[in-house]
Amino acid sequence: MSNMISNIPGAFPSPASLPSPSTRGAGKEGGFASTLASAVEQVEQIHTNAQGDVTDMLQSGGQDLHNVMIAVEKADVSFQLMMQVRNKIVNAYQEISRLQF
Repeated sequence: MSNMISNIPGAFPSPASLPSPSTRGAGKEGGFASTLASAVEQVEQIHTNAQGDVTDMLQSGGQDLHNVMIAVEKADVSFQLMMQVRNKIVNAYQEISRLQF
């Protein structure tokens, strides 16, 4: 299953687009926040593209249904992935807040 998802272009950031270990240290301002914002923008762009594809299909009389369904599923999978990442971040925050210093 993971091989199928990794073959979807744009589903995961490419290794080249990720920050290198030397640039993602704690000293870099906004590193995590900017990466997270960028990921949310990518998911939003995929969703916007899918909406545009659906609108175009409806206006053209149902042609190219296959590609529209792929775009809609890609948007759905991207959103589900974003929600799972969000859940992991919330769980990590809650776990850290329970730690006693």
